[in-house]
Amino acid sequence: MLALRLGTQISRDRLRAFKFGCGGSRRSLKVAVVGAVGGIGQPLALLLKQNPHISRLSLHDLRNTAGVAADLSHINSRATVCHFEGKDGLKKAMDKADIVVVPAGLPRKPGMKREDLVGVNASVACEVAHAASAVCPGALLALITNPINVIVPIVATILQAKGTYDPNRLFGVTSLDVVRSKAFIGDFLNVDPQTVDLPVIGGHTGRTILPILSQCQPTYKGTDEERKALIKRIQEAGTEVVNAKDGLGSATLSMAYAASHFVNSLIRGIKGSKDECIVECAYVDSDVTEAKFFATQLILGPQGIKENLGLPEMDDEEKQALESMLPLLKKSIENGIKLGMEMACQS
Repeated sequence: MLALRLGTQISRDRLRAFKFGCGGSRRSLKVAVVGAVGGIGQPLALLLKQNPHISRLSLHDLRNTAGVAADLSHINSRATVCHFEGKDGLKKAMDKADIVVVPAGLPRKPGMKREDLVGVNASVACEVAHAASAVCPGALLALITNPINVIVPIVATILQAKGTYDPNRLFGVTSLDVVRSKAFIGDFLNVDPQTVDLPVIGGHTGRTILPILSQCQPTYKGTDEERKALIKRIQEAGTEVVNAKDGLGSATLSMAYAASHFVNSLIRGIKGSKDECIVECAYVDSDVTEAKFFATQLILGPQGIKENLGLPEMDDEEKQALESMLPLLKKSIENGIKLGMEMACQS
């Protein structure tokens, strides 16, 4: 098995040649959206088009990107929109990108779990990893494609096999779990959700999603029954949307909002500010638990992860929930590493 912590840094010569994600505050940025025509991709591209620091917004999908690009190009914001299609267009879309965000892949339908998507969506992850290694190994990669718990280890393993893996630059986007937690807690406490803050750790499916309510600000004051119901709702929120859409899609608008928030934070990190500490939760290469990948709060900087803040303080129930979900998460990670090794050998 490949050791994910040995030899993981990009070679200095290659990184020097492709170091597009490490500039100062005066530099403009290229952001590529892979899966830009889908239910998440279109609203995500719309939100990113509004960021004044993005000078080039590159859209990729299997087909129909021209129409989305034309529509977005009529918006009077700074970013120039370009579009690419198919396998041949992926490297062109990602070429010299500072950030690559990937909502591409099959969405869930009623009755499906995120794990059911591995067979189809692993190929998407593989193609993105190979393209990133070739044309933008210095980019920050933000993966939305489900199941995140498996997809991120797949990509990490392929990048490592290619000699372009930098653990500080690979993210599984779990921001939606934080966004949902803040929204639900804000409703419960009857406060502005924008004022709510708490860490959500672990993974991005079911019981692996662990909101740390004991560290919530303002203080969460629910009963034990209300607390259990809230945690379950956060963990099953994706299914709530899938069922509500009655077979017509999964969480797209809320995911696009959460992803754009995360990408905007990556941009703020790239730009750098001595007066600002940029903290986001994401699923990353980690040594804070037995799991090789784990979501915790991170401080972001010009090179991606500046510091992993590790596990927050937890009460006894949260510690027990963490121990309970770790075997599930480790199994998903092992599956991802195995698939990644197979795909790396096939290429």
